[in-house]
Amino acid sequence: MTEQPATSANLFQAIIPVFVLISMLGTNVYLFGSASLDGSNQIALLLSAAVAGVIAIRLGVGWRPVLNSIVNSISSAMSSIIILLLIGSLAGTWLISGVVPAMIYYGLQILNPTIFLVAACVVCAVVSLATGSSWSTVATVGIALLGIGQTLGMQEGVVGGAIISGAYFGDKMSPLSDTTNLAPAMAGTDLFTHIKYMAITTVPSIIISLIIYLAIGFFSEAKGSVNDVEAVLLAIDSRFNVTGWLFLVPAVVIVMIIKRVPALPALLVGVLTGGLFAVIFQPELVVQVSGIEGNFIKSVYVGVMQSMYGTVEIITDHAMVNDLLSSGGMSGMMNTVWLILCAMTFGGAMEAGGLLKVIASEVIKLAKGTGSLIASTVLTCGFFNITASDQYMAIVVPGRMYADTYRSRGLKPENLSRTLEDSGTVTSVLVPWNTCGATQASVLGVATLVYAPFSFFNIISPFMTMLVGFLGYKIRYYEPDEEPDELQEEVLVK
Repeated sequence: MTEQPATSANLFQAIIPVFVLISMLGTNVYLFGSASLDGSNQIALLLSAAVAGVIAIRLGVGWRPVLNSIVNSISSAMSSIIILLLIGSLAGTWLISGVVPAMIYYGLQILNPTIFLVAACVVCAVVSLATGSSWSTVATVGIALLGIGQTLGMQEGVVGGAIISGAYFGDKMSPLSDTTNLAPAMAGTDLFTHIKYMAITTVPSIIISLIIYLAIGFFSEAKGSVNDVEAVLLAIDSRFNVTGWLFLVPAVVIVMIIKRVPALPALLVGVLTGGLFAVIFQPELVVQVSGIEGNFIKSVYVGVMQSMYGTVEIITDHAMVNDLLSSGGMSGMMNTVWLILCAMTFGGAMEAGGLLKVIASEVIKLAKGTGSLIASTVLTCGFFNITASDQYMAIVVPGRMYADTYRSRGLKPENLSRTLEDSGTVTSVLVPWNTCGATQASVLGVATLVYAPFSFFNIISPFMTMLVGFLGYKIRYYEPDEEPDELQEEVLVK
């Protein structure tokens, strides 16, 4: 538990660290451009955390409670960090085993630029709906789809946006998703009521997104050609033993996640299975990666291990294929881990002084009607995604803050749970220093601010939920004979 400040912060004190952070981040983007994530933004987060820490201490919170709050904030992100490291290893073993190249190889023979974005979004939506994990979806089929899209001449930001949109739609609507379970728990409703009610805003959002992607496909002038595709197919075929058996590896991972196996062991199995298939189907390539000849066992061990933790580059006669067939392994994720640690430090320092709650409570005061209350919830969730840098914080804290307000205004809890997901879950991936935004940018190799403008589902969702709120469309209220508090207790007991 974070020690309560002896003196409550005022709004001016609460926004000082946020102002410092936004100012420094803007300066870094202006001066460093895309390289701002290489270290300058991390320093900005730490300096802003220091400002928040000083304010917390001046409010009467001791240094030790501030430090404990930072440690607790970092601890809450540890599972995400470990998953991120395993995804790095998975990308490496799936590369040298031929899994990702096989996905690209067969995908190029099926898809064309006109329908590619729609297909990419739908495929990611289906996989994410089945697994309940946007992270696993992006790290597996997402990487392959990005490679296919680049080969077809599509811009990487547009392709990344379609992948993210589909993955987060499936994650948001899947009963297996952690955030889909967390949101109703915070609001006080049950899972399937939450999912059914969420469809009112989520389905129109994804339909609009698919229409936009289809329009882009029809009107874009993709630079890829049949000759380009053939050249890529030949380049992949020259370096890999491409076979349908390789698809057993992602199938195993997807089945495990559907069976509710936790993400960490499922991904670890995916890493090890990828390494095993690399030895079976690509032994010569594994030996080349190791750089060791004359001792097959030693070279296989070193080659597979290298793919898990280090950089692997498969060289072909095609320059673009060389870019596709490269992986940084676990070490390639360290810059993102660094960013997440700094972001969670800032969030912990802000929470220690109660600064986040002060800002959010001021927003609540502005909410007079139902529409403005829902809009305030959306803005609060977005605020926590930016400042606390974690989607779970963006669901849990606003959920606790707004639950009583929704009940006192006669609004059923599914109104709140839907709004939490429509804003907290989907906007997290649009923030470069958020755990989600940093992770997906690292996994795809596409900067957050490059794919974010094309992540139409993630952009439309919060506006859709606000629109529904202001229109009063299908807003659920308690009946006159219902007691909100009693119903809340009944849901929690269940």
